[in-house]
Amino acid sequence: MKAAVLTLGCKVNAYESEFVIDKLMKAGYEIGTFDEVCDVYIINTCTVTNTSDVKSRKMIRKAIHKNPDACIVAMGCFIEANHDFKMEGLDIVIGNRDKSKIVEYISEFFEKRREIRKLYENENSTFENMEIEKFPGRTRAFVKIQDGCENFCSYCIIPYVRGKCRSKEKEKVLEEITTLVKNGYQEVVLTGIHTGNYGKDLDIDFATLLKEICKIKGLRRLRISSIEITELTEEVLKVIEKEKVIVDHLHIPLQSGSDTVLKIMNRKYDLNYYFAKIKEIRKIRPNISITTDVIVGHPGEDEECFEQTLDTCQKLKFSKIHVFPYSIRKKTPAAALEQVNDNEKKTRARKLLALSRNLEEAYFYKFKEREVEVLIEKVEDGISFGHTSNFLPVKVIKELKPNTFYKGKIEKIEYPYCILK
Repeated sequence: MKAAVLTLGCKVNAYESEFVIDKLMKAGYEIGTFDEVCDVYIINTCTVTNTSDVKSRKMIRKAIHKNPDACIVAMGCFIEANHDFKMEGLDIVIGNRDKSKIVEYISEFFEKRREIRKLYENENSTFENMEIEKFPGRTRAFVKIQDGCENFCSYCIIPYVRGKCRSKEKEKVLEEITTLVKNGYQEVVLTGIHTGNYGKDLDIDFATLLKEICKIKGLRRLRISSIEITELTEEVLKVIEKEKVIVDHLHIPLQSGSDTVLKIMNRKYDLNYYFAKIKEIRKIRPNISITTDVIVGHPGEDEECFEQTLDTCQKLKFSKIHVFPYSIRKKTPAAALEQVNDNEKKTRARKLLALSRNLEEAYFYKFKEREVEVLIEKVEDGISFGHTSNFLPVKVIKELKPNTFYKGKIEKIEYPYCILK
């Protein structure tokens, strides 16, 4: 039988989908795509914005129409936020628990042809262990080390759909990364819902885990998918300073460049704290790429607050800004506040994206004429593509072998790439 898995949303969802694909393959399924007629369609949903909700419903509907006789599975955050969600033709419904049991549920459905719904309250969630040995077609491997969030930012639904913070045991993390390295992966990305919170439930901290991972022989690059500014503790920064296997790139969400809005958002820092920490990071890693997330049009953000955000981002010199117009999420405190006009959100998003483009290009030009090392990820029409340690997107004008490192000088910038020959 043939199965297709569609992933919406974050890197944690992507990791969990890869685990599901691995389970399906081991059970004898052929893996297809959503454009093919398959026997099973699995949609790993997202609910971080209204757009995510719309797309989740759309893709469930698309799968049902593609093959009404197939087993249709919807799982993940959209389902977790909407326990009462139903659609004619939808056969298996699970939230963010029991993804590791998906093959068993599919077998049960084909045997009994009866709807299966497995939904729970999140209060007593434990970490659902998943280990992956290979990421077919990829040179970068992901390892989920943590789940859940307890920050309860005013705009965010994730704590409600992912539950409390919980972590993968250190030994299991080290075993999974060791296996991936043995299987040829030279770069590993640590991911989680609240990655830097790792270990708070296991009497271990993130810095200790990083030190242990950096000892693994054969690991060339260790990347952290995202980390809160408050979790870049003195101990974590010491590890980053010492361990060169940790790449020259950190993604640190800012969310707003206005103290007024940060307070409304219930973020756990102010701008003075953020600026001081960025200064510390650049002192130990002068060439580091720091990327960020910013929400525009959050309730309470007037024009002055937005101008402050533009000024803050300019001063912090991010190498890329991921811009998100604020999206109302039911159950969250911000949903009850006076809202910013949608057209104004779009205008602000365009302005911030234009600034991001300028900052990104300026960062690229810092490395013109410099020698860099690139991990080659793919080759198309005789041109090789990859990324440097500091996540510069690179094109090498020659055919190279994927999953190998190549050193060369950046000769020119052709946005969105740095060009090597």
